[in-house]
Amino acid sequence: MKAVALYGTAGVLVLSGLAALAAAPPSSADAPAGTYADGGRAAATGAAETAGTLAAAARAAAAGIAFGACAKAESLPATVRCGRVRVPLDYARPDGTQISLTVSRGQATGRAAARQGALIYNPGGPGASSMFFPMAAAVPAWKPLAAAYDLVGYAPRGVGRSAPLSCEDPAAYAKPATAAPIHPPEAFKRKKIAQAKAYAQGCARRAGAALGQYNSLNNARDLDVLRAALGERKLTFMGASYGTYFGAVYATLFPSHVRRMVFDSAVDPDPAKIWYRDNLDQSLAFERRWTDFRTWVAQHDTTYHLGSDASDVLAAYETARARLAERPAGGVGPAQLQSAFLQAGYYDDVWPADARALARYLQGDPKPLIKLAAPDPATARADENGTAVYTAVECNDADWPADWRVWDTDNTALASRAPFETWDNVWMNLPCAYWPAPRQKPLDIGSSDGTLPPTLILAAERDAATPYPGALELQRRLRGSVLITERGAGTHGIGGGPNSCVNKYLDDYLLTGRTPVRRASCAPHPLPDPVSLEKRTLPRPRPAL
Repeated sequence: MKAVALYGTAGVLVLSGLAALAAAPPSSADAPAGTYADGGRAAATGAAETAGTLAAAARAAAAGIAFGACAKAESLPATVRCGRVRVPLDYARPDGTQISLTVSRGQATGRAAARQGALIYNPGGPGASSMFFPMAAAVPAWKPLAAAYDLVGYAPRGVGRSAPLSCEDPAAYAKPATAAPIHPPEAFKRKKIAQAKAYAQGCARRAGAALGQYNSLNNARDLDVLRAALGERKLTFMGASYGTYFGAVYATLFPSHVRRMVFDSAVDPDPAKIWYRDNLDQSLAFERRWTDFRTWVAQHDTTYHLGSDASDVLAAYETARARLAERPAGGVGPAQLQSAFLQAGYYDDVWPADARALARYLQGDPKPLIKLAAPDPATARADENGTAVYTAVECNDADWPADWRVWDTDNTALASRAPFETWDNVWMNLPCAYWPAPRQKPLDIGSSDGTLPPTLILAAERDAATPYPGALELQRRLRGSVLITERGAGTHGIGGGPNSCVNKYLDDYLLTGRTPVRRASCAPHPLPDPVSLEKRTLPRPRPAL
């Protein structure tokens, strides 16, 4: 899963502009916040880790969270309060090294009698922070939920100020323009293999023995400790993108701890796909969404003048790639161009800005493209941190092919059908082929005994980052789950976004627990209007790792 997926929910994206226990489960209705009402499938992950999570949750429930003013580094308004929760680095050693996770909270804006508890949100990644989430209270689509719930964000282990992980010097992260061939020659492949090996060793050198503790199982355990620290007997949680995966891990381990859970843009949780084959599926899906973008641009040729057919727009893009390879513009080369236009595969609200930047560049004005795609030294530390966490979690979570020939064969064949993203996805994940830390075995996600309450899955039919079959697979595995599909749409993260039909199902579920019987569909939200080349106010691309 490409790390750029980290900002999952469209409604919250608006904010970027604002800155073996219990053999027979007793009734959890009487269980205090720090106790386990059931073992779920926790025994499968090790009795020591299960007992460690129990101990950590009990401590957190007793200690609570001392909320106060947020650190300046968080850039949050005074209405948002921040605190920390301590979790074991290694749940098999709950009394050993502890790390602190930063937490943010905006209290419910409605009547105290109507408050339903805390709604915890994770935007994905891996490697993303949701410290910004309380600011969603200012977004119209989120106001009904903000009235009923305390909106709680946090930085997962390794992210931000939560025991930050680093694999290389952040100064080296904001690299100058680099090549990004869609059909790389052998010499280029050898160079990228060497870089991947060096990156994996850098992670091991900087993190030491802690490296293997950054994984999805621990992210789910941390979530349970956070639930207890907040005083919540049961968890109300919304995860987007990767957040749906470790949310599903949580639901599998601790089904009786779940009150309500939303999976927005679901990762395919099949253990056989975590994570190597999920990435192959993703690269193929991005090709389709890349075609959607080019088709839209061609439909507005009178505005952008990039051609009246999707193939014409592709030719214009390849012309820009060639020119930038010969002469980078303001730090933008083919790699930065690719990274910027990958955003078009995630979010259609950036399509006008992307089309405008490409058109202007080909007309001789590189400024919009530089603004869109140039590396920002000011974000280098955060970007490097996010990439380090992404890499550690995905590499630790499962086995990856250790033989380069497997990667080369699979992706050479895939690139013949899907050249846009395939090789860039390889280079992003290739350190996992040479990973020095022990691997986890992916959990067999599922619920079958009726302990897990109904959950809600949201999915766009043409989502590229988390292809739609993943939502179908998650629903198959989680008994009683309900799937809401935005037909014909491809935005990654649809809850709280521009589709009022989707938002109605989301609000009904989180506010009342009501769901359709099994599945429901919504018509797609409108595609963006074309933007005149003279218009200055444009959507900005989403932050990317």
